[in-house]
Amino acid sequence: MENYRFTAFEKTGETLFDETWTFESDEAAKISGQQQIEEKGVSEKTHRLVNASGKLILFHV
Repeated sequence: MENYRFTAFEKTGETLFDETWTFESDEAAKISGQQQIEEKGVSEKTHRLVNASGKLILFHV
């Protein structure tokens, strides 16, 4: 299991979410992360999901 950092922002720069999520792999993070983002209702907000080494897994502006 690996930790991933999820952050979501308003256009003003206000942080909506800054959380650590755990997934088995980058591929699992991509699939499950997208589902969690949709559940939180921030799929159209600026957001990113990165792995522990800083690799960008999901990004939306």
